[in-house]
Amino acid sequence: MTIVPPEPGEPRRPLGPRDPGDAWVVAETGERYWGRFGAAGLLAVDAERGILLQHRVSWSHFGGTWGLPGGALHEDETPIDGAIREATEEAGIPAGSVEVRFTSVLDLGIWSYTTVVADVVAPFEPVISDPESVALEWVSFDEVTERPLHPGFADAWPRLRERLG
Repeated sequence: MTIVPPEPGEPRRPLGPRDPGDAWVVAETGERYWGRFGAAGLLAVDAERGILLQHRVSWSHFGGTWGLPGGALHEDETPIDGAIREATEEAGIPAGSVEVRFTSVLDLGIWSYTTVVADVVAPFEPVISDPESVALEWVSFDEVTERPLHPGFADAWPRLRERLG
């Protein structure tokens, strides 16, 4: 495993110093995974509107696809805290508006991604609050696969959908 910083042209957070977790983990096969300490995303579930999806900007990893608000974990940050922090940064999710139902972890040994599934307990409208989103939309369960999905989310969605009932 190798840790490398972002490549030129891959901006991250424009404000403040870069977090040490903001780096690529590169597998022996050459595959790259964002987040030195792993990554997490928030799957916000609204009983009336479906799930919140983020249309990723073109310069991001798998840009142009739809996925979950999320990103690299900070050192010593739990996946739940990281997913909520990232979703707040990227989609303006208000504090206290979601309640965690369960988590699902993809563990590759050298890197992991945690999907934090949470129910919306106080409805909100997402707000693009950083440069990583083209759009944020509530999407019904039945329409999720009609979008070009981030490959990791596309792979996980059938299992997540089944667990959601």
